[in-house]
Amino acid sequence: MNPQAKLIFIFSLLLGTTITISSNHWVMAWTGLEINTLAILPLISKSHHPRAVEAATKYFLVQAAASALVLFSSMTNAWHTGQWDITQLTHPTSSLILTAAISIKLGLVPFHFWFPEVLQGSSLTTGLLLSTAMKFPPITLLYMTSPSLNPALLTTLAVLSAALGGWMGLNQTQIRKIMAFSSISHLGWMAIIIIYNPKLTLLNFYLYALMTAAVFLTFNSMKVLKLSTLMTAWTKAPSLSTILLLTLLSLAGLPPLTGFLPKWLIIQELTKQGMILAAVVMSLLSLLGLFFYLRLAYCATITLPPHTTNHMKQWHNNKPVSPLIAILATTSIMLLPMSPMMASAL
Repeated sequence: MNPQAKLIFIFSLLLGTTITISSNHWVMAWTGLEINTLAILPLISKSHHPRAVEAATKYFLVQAAASALVLFSSMTNAWHTGQWDITQLTHPTSSLILTAAISIKLGLVPFHFWFPEVLQGSSLTTGLLLSTAMKFPPITLLYMTSPSLNPALLTTLAVLSAALGGWMGLNQTQIRKIMAFSSISHLGWMAIIIIYNPKLTLLNFYLYALMTAAVFLTFNSMKVLKLSTLMTAWTKAPSLSTILLLTLLSLAGLPPLTGFLPKWLIIQELTKQGMILAAVVMSLLSLLGLFFYLRLAYCATITLPPHTTNHMKQWHNNKPVSPLIAILATTSIMLLPMSPMMASAL
């Protein structure tokens, strides 16, 4: 892709996100979401592969439907209350339609069907944008409307997302699909707490974006797209594979690592709200995610040649690893000691 065109698309992504997160009027928020959608489409389909074009088409149709629902919910609210302010979404039908629209945009269950397919048709760097940057504007809309959302509906969506994200990730061999179901599972954790402590949802999203960026960039550096290729990665880049192991365990939420922090705080908040059963169910469902993260980690570090995979062994390439990967991986592993400061800020 032409560098100038790529710069324009990335600038448009930043512009669309900024417009959405800083607007008070529903039409401005919708405009930002549309700019984001139109900016990411060329990045998805830039390889001109039929799979990429299919992914871009699916993404466009789903996002257009979700944006229409956002407009419809805001118009319904304005009809009943005379308010176009985002924080004044008080009508129950409007909040219900908005929850469905944002769930479609984020890929929460049962509107998750498009996300693994779109991610599978994109490159790893575009997949990173779809998993992190494109999720930020819808989450900010949920953040601003959180007082008027339906707690039972969001809890149901969250538990279903955590369950299906973990369950569907178990049988995958494609790295991008595993990361897609990982994203769906993490969104469940964010959705369940948004009504009770919205700042905690944002903290969870920031840490998730940090860890996911480290994992995606590591896979991109290794040129890995499926598990059979990942099995040969240890002989090419042992240090990178070791860092990947720790980052994946952090993404799974194991205690000494950064990823444990949001799960710990969310379970604590759910317990304070008297939602003991929801906290127990979410904790048990995170074990499903832990299984496929361990599977990725096993393939990356423990499987040594000779092995059973029929993948052709690639030539050694001693390319320098990007400093960005080192910074992201370090923060993805070692931020847990800062938890008292983060907890006091919440």
